[in-house]
Amino acid sequence: MRIAVLSETDSAEPRVAAVPETVKKFKALGVDITVQAGAGQKAGVLDSEYEAAGAEIAGSAADAARDADLVLKVRRPAEDELSLLKRGATVVAIMDPYGNEAALKAMADAGVSGFAMELMPRITRAQVMDVLSSQANLAGYRAVVDGAAEYGRAMPMMMTAAGTVPAARVFIMGVGVAGLQAIATARRLGAVVTATDVRPATKEQVESLGAKFVAVEDDEFKQAETSGGYAKEMSAGYQAKQAELVKGHIAKQDIVITTALIPGRPAPKLVSEDMVASMKPGSVLIDLAVERGGNVAGAKPGEVVVTDRGVKIVGHTNVPGRLAATASSLYARNLYAFVETLIDKESKALAINWDDELVKATNLTRDGSVVHASFQAKTDGPASEAAAVGLAKSETGKAEPAPAPSDAR
Repeated sequence: MRIAVLSETDSAEPRVAAVPETVKKFKALGVDITVQAGAGQKAGVLDSEYEAAGAEIAGSAADAARDADLVLKVRRPAEDELSLLKRGATVVAIMDPYGNEAALKAMADAGVSGFAMELMPRITRAQVMDVLSSQANLAGYRAVVDGAAEYGRAMPMMMTAAGTVPAARVFIMGVGVAGLQAIATARRLGAVVTATDVRPATKEQVESLGAKFVAVEDDEFKQAETSGGYAKEMSAGYQAKQAELVKGHIAKQDIVITTALIPGRPAPKLVSEDMVASMKPGSVLIDLAVERGGNVAGAKPGEVVVTDRGVKIVGHTNVPGRLAATASSLYARNLYAFVETLIDKESKALAINWDDELVKATNLTRDGSVVHASFQAKTDGPASEAAAVGLAKSETGKAEPAPAPSDAR
């Protein structure tokens, strides 16, 4: 059996799908692994390190993919890459399938079996394979670092001979994996942190990290979670009350970080133009959903927009990729944990159990067809309950907002 690790064709993607640690693990399973030359360079991994771990280095994507039974990537293969793969090959990557039906059809037509890592069910068995959590965790951390870098003042309170410097006020909107890490990071930097979410279960999580929870806690809020751990759609009346509360709160904040994303849909608008205008000059908004339309009015992908009042709206794309080495290491481990379940340990060959719940949840294409229920035939039909409300079960069994779009590419 041969595994190929290809370079990313998108110049804005610095991550890589394997690191020397996982190469060694694959070799221990008795399989051969080929890495395209330069694949890990942007993530700080040299070809010589892959060779030392037991991989072969191929000069081109064509050479790396030739006769490969399994291809590992960060993002789904482009059409010109598909032509390099043999029919029947298996491809595992972050596929970003929502709204990209043409790309899925191209994979099906190429005869490859495509698996989307971001569709991995959040169950106990699959925790180690959860790319959404591993990448969103880094996005939450990096959002605070970026916010601190753009903010022209100190984060912690400082008592000096020249006077006292007040602590920065940081507001996190959306308490999923990214949001929780953002809270923890901002607290470590000494900021005064508040957070909001529509699910009452998150209040305890927020407070356990030393932050204050902000929400209209009426009777409707207390019933805002289903028995399965998902958020219920709130009434227009509640949404109006919550928006009014948030509007008054945002005006007092120095840094606001938004994390809300609904797979397959435009990102919900959380911060209006009026809210942005109410913020103090020098304040910063970090929009982690900017690639899907953004949570913040005026946010632009890949840009730092400065309003007339001097408020910065930061729209960095592929936020986990801004920590390429760490993100690659975690992603590679996620991939290895999943791929290991697809390999027969005795024959050392690919032996996919198509009835396995992990396989069923992540398999997009097979035998020349799109086979995933959410993308078959009527591709604009409803997705799963989790996707429809933008939530997924967390490690604790509670629902969490889906991470930033860069994590679901």
